[in-house]
Amino acid sequence: MPEHHSQIAHAAYHDLLRALREEAVSDLRGTPTKVTRNGRIYWYDSFRVGSEVRKHYIGEDSDALRALFARHREARAPAQERRRARARLVRLLRTEGFLGLDPSTGSLMAALAGAGVFRLGGTVVGTHAFRLYEGELNLRYDLTQAAQTDDLDIASFERLSLALEDAAAPPVQQVLGDFAFSPAPSLEPGRTWRWRQSSGNALVEFLTPAFGEEGLRNLPALGVQAQALNHLNYLIAEPIAAAIPYRSGVLVQVPRPERYAIHKLIVAERRRDADRIKAQKDRAQAAFLIEALATDRPEDLLDALEDARDRGPKWRDRITASLARMPETAELLQAL
Repeated sequence: MPEHHSQIAHAAYHDLLRALREEAVSDLRGTPTKVTRNGRIYWYDSFRVGSEVRKHYIGEDSDALRALFARHREARAPAQERRRARARLVRLLRTEGFLGLDPSTGSLMAALAGAGVFRLGGTVVGTHAFRLYEGELNLRYDLTQAAQTDDLDIASFERLSLALEDAAAPPVQQVLGDFAFSPAPSLEPGRTWRWRQSSGNALVEFLTPAFGEEGLRNLPALGVQAQALNHLNYLIAEPIAAAIPYRSGVLVQVPRPERYAIHKLIVAERRRDADRIKAQKDRAQAAFLIEALATDRPEDLLDALEDARDRGPKWRDRITASLARMPETAELLQAL
């Protein structure tokens, strides 16, 4: 069975996450305003600049977000005191053995968060998301699971990016440039979805769901192009907030862990022949999370599995093919 951090560490993580979410609405310049688009409700910070009314996107409507607005109206400690309190929680987590980030990756994540990338729908996927389930699920990772990748993958829905009518500030391309990232060549001249750091092997990739043909799409809210991929819509639906224990904490969002696990089964089979090493890593991450979720959140895991299987024969076939290589994981899912 997966090992867990102490209950103190788990409580500290959720205290940090709650503090970061409260901080995200602490700098409202105007009045929270609801906007309905295509049957969905979004909240904006509406404020005047001269005679012009501007809207700054906050997030999609939820009970949790409305609760944050209510707490924001209450008396709050000074900003410096709040930052120090979060930094103490980060130190406690590091003492308890939580994974950290190297200074280069941590500062990049903080800069992207400060520009609004995650507020505007960006979702961390890939190994960086897997590492962040440590706090959500209170899991203690071993050395192989804790290995950090140089690649940072960020996914977002194209339609959400179009609907928000807000944009990252400073622009994402400027943030990446400040960290010595430059566009990597692509098959479409003048467009790219991958940014490579000039010193080292670090790579930032932007992704978006494909609904049919795959290719490059624009993400206006982030000001970048993204590679459209099938099956990604399933992964990043209903993402959750996550806290990175770096400095005074960084707020990002990641896929739901049960969706991440099932998606890895699909991805592993899809690229099995093209990249066996990555396929093995996909299956290892899926197996680890499924073992934890089967005990801690079996209903969520079952719902995610049934959702994926209901999306068509190709989805079912890829899940079945992956599980044929993972008999213990298949047994756990069969018992749900």
